[in-house]
Amino acid sequence: MFSHVVIFWTKPGLNNAVEDLLAGAEKYLRPIPGIRHFHVGRMVPSQRAVVDQSYQVGLVVGFDDKAAQDAYQVHPLHLEFVEQVFKRVCDRVVVYDFA
Repeated sequence: MFSHVVIFWTKPGLNNAVEDLLAGAEKYLRPIPGIRHFHVGRMVPSQRAVVDQSYQVGLVVGFDDKAAQDAYQVHPLHLEFVEQVFKRVCDRVVVYDFA
């Protein structure tokens, strides 16, 4: 199993940025072949001090192996998501990959 975790910060003051990011992930990323598990959602507020609450959207994508994740990264739908959605609505991103 290979996990790809992406934390997104949207551009401040950009109306509908979170909704556009969520919809774009569903449209462009979910259909990419090789995905074993896909979950995208909003940050959930917490009373726990250890929980980072500075971001707006999180994405977790699971693959069978690193080769499947590598193919996902260069897939035309992923590239379209980056150009059409991510660059327009996001200010910052952090990625965690682990196997």
